[in-house]
Formats: sequence, C-alpha cells, structure tokens
Amino acid sequence: MKVKTILVSQPEPKVENSPYFDLQQKHKVKVDFRSFIHVEGVSAKDVRAQKIDLNNYTAIILTSRNSVDHFFRVAEEMRYKVPEDLKYFCQSEAIAFYLQKYVVYRKRKIYVGQKDFVDLSPLIKKYKEEKFLLPASDQLNYDVPQTLNNLKVDWTQATFYKTVMSDLSDLADVYYDVLAFFSPTGIKSLFKNFPDFKQNNTRIAVFGSTTQKEALEHGLRIDILAPTPETPSMTMALEKYIADANKGK
Repeated sequence: MKVKTILVSQPEPKVENSPYFDLQQKHKVKVDFRSFIHVEGVSAKDVRAQKIDLNNYTAIILTSRNSVDHFFRVAEEMRYKVPEDLKYFCQSEAIAFYLQKYVVYRKRKIYVGQKDFVDLSPLIKKYKEEKFLLPASDQLNYDVPQTLNNLKVDWTQATFYKTVMSDLSDLADVYYDVLAFFSPTGIKSLFKNFPDFKQNNTRIAVFGSTTQKEALEHGLRIDILAPTPETPSMTMALEKYIADANKGK
C-alpha cells in the first residue's frame, strides 16, 4: 500500500533544512507533526520534598535541554544564586551550547561528552571528588544511573520535570498511513487517548529498542524500524520504506 500521509509524534522541527521536509518534497507525501508527550516542570516545593538542597552540590550533570531549563527554573524558584565555580557536565555539544542561554560560557567550568552518556565517564572520573546532582525527568534512561554507579562517584538523582501524555482527542477521526514513534511513552499515549485503537492498514514506525518493545507489548505490527546499520535515522528508514511502497506511483 502506498504512503501519502505520515504523522510524526514529535514537535515540528524548527530548522529549515530538516530531512523531514526533504522527504516531503522528494516523495510528495504529507508529513504532520504532533507531540504525543510533553514535559511539565516539578515545583521547587516538590524538589525540596526529595531532600534536595542545591547548596550541597559542586557539579551538575545535564543530559538534555530540558534538564538545563528545569535546573535553572528550580534554582530561580528556590532563590538559589548559581555559583560561578559550579561545574557543568553536558552529555553532548548541543546541550553545552544550549547552556549559554543561562551562563556566560567562557567564564564557566563546562565539560562536554561526545553523544552517549557513557562518553562522559572519563570526565566525571577525573573529577570524582565532586558532589554531583543529576536534575532529570521521572523517566531516566537506565544506562545513566548504571554508568554513575560504576564510576563510584557521589551523585544524587532528582526529578525536576515529568514526561506527561498529551491530549490527542482532536485526532480521533484523522487517519494517517504511517505513525512514527520515538519513545515507549509515545506508544502509551496513543493507547491512553485511544484505548480501542486498531492498527489495520496503518504502518507503525519505531525508533529504538525500548519503543519497539512497547509497541510489540501493545500488539502492534512494526513495519518500519530504526536505527539499523542501513537506516540509522528515522527519516532514512521512512524514505526507504516509502520508496519501496510507492513504486510505480
């Protein structure tokens, strides 16, 4: 069956050169974007209830832009003056760059990983005398605590924001040829909003093994899977599938 419409369960990209737009142009398909999940901040009161005193930490581990935003939001709500000598350990260059929204980059102690959390290990190990705070979501990747525990450093995890399922009721009567998912929570959101969802001819695209597992547990048929050696990104996986499905269009 040919593909004409795709719903990507993420916000629309803000960059003009997104590969999704290239996909749309090249294959003449309609690509819509809609977040199936969103992030809500945890109040400073609730962070305190987790026995968190920001004065007790000398280093912050940042794993996403959300963790950056919500650390500084909670700091402001707590009237905590962020010290200039606080160390920041950022999982990637993109997160470190985003940190400039809140601090003067050249005046701060910022340490940057390559991409995956484990890449931060040598840097954290070098400063293992620090007291680390990990401001995170309520759904933290299992490899993060595992890595930190293996390093035997003094670290504390705190929930600064939560991943919440979005209201999708306006999509009740809308049909798409392909639904693309990037997290287990996205799959859960689909079934929370539409408990009687039947896949029928809808193609399901999933990114990552945990998303794949959640989809299978909900009885979904997975038609498009990424990353693979051949298709390391979702857009590449979609393009390959569409090129095959729409032959002779």
